[in-house]
Amino acid sequence: MANRHRGEIEAVLGGERRTLVLTLAALAELEQAFGGEDMLALAARFETGRISAMDAVRVIGAGLRGAGAEISDAEVARLTAEGGAAGFIAVVADLLSATFGGGATTK
Repeated sequence: MANRHRGEIEAVLGGERRTLVLTLAALAELEQAFGGEDMLALAARFETGRISAMDAVRVIGAGLRGAGAEISDAEVARLTAEGGAAGFIAVVADLLSATFGGGATTK
């Protein structure tokens, strides 16, 4: 069971309930992927409410890997989510909210 106090969330991806968490290593991975200078820049990027499919793949992949899954971004891109595209956005928004305390969510 996910512990939101540790920044964990649960999501059904690929038909399986999975735990996601953006650990420090996962955040560093995202900083590198998005060319951000720091975590605040990363949070600010997502506060705009705009997210591409590749953004979702990277964030979800980092969250899954942060929770211990051995999964590549290519494998993440092939997963399905409850609710389709809107479901992926909801997972990203929930994960960012759990990580940054509600300030960095998609709209």
